[in-house]
Amino acid sequence: MDTSTETALAPARSADRAVLPDLTFARMFNAPRELVFRAWTHSECVAAWWGPHGFSNPVCEVDPRPGGSFTVHMQGPDGAIYPGGGVFLEIEPPRLLIFTSTFEGKGGEVLVDALNTVTFEDLGGRTKLTLNARVVRAAREASRNLGGMEEGWRQSLERLSAILKAI
Repeated sequence: MDTSTETALAPARSADRAVLPDLTFARMFNAPRELVFRAWTHSECVAAWWGPHGFSNPVCEVDPRPGGSFTVHMQGPDGAIYPGGGVFLEIEPPRLLIFTSTFEGKGGEVLVDALNTVTFEDLGGRTKLTLNARVVRAAREASRNLGGMEEGWRQSLERLSAILKAI
């Protein structure tokens, strides 16, 4: 059985002195580490779980190598598209992923830049995943919506758990 996600929130300071989220999540999955890692590095898997409940990902392209990019366009229940993407900085299969993520506004302007570190710990057929998502830059118009980032990641990890159970 998966355990609930644990989170911690710590403030970070940007150049304009706004407090930005620094979230850490830990979650246990009843799946081998290699499978959980694959779910983060293969487009068809990421498309199935990325984003909050009720969202889909009509565009999802993942190039899992240092310097490789990913693109995810989340589509909300109302049909609105939320484009995002990032770059993989470090990959150590099946132990570590470090990547940036960028979320864009309707006009293509960058609203949020984050640095994400995901570790995958093998616990004898189970996997402990730890995710740190640190916002390094946020546009002023996005900063008031950053509180939803924690819930968004929590729901994404719940969706990932459901996908892993179905495999």
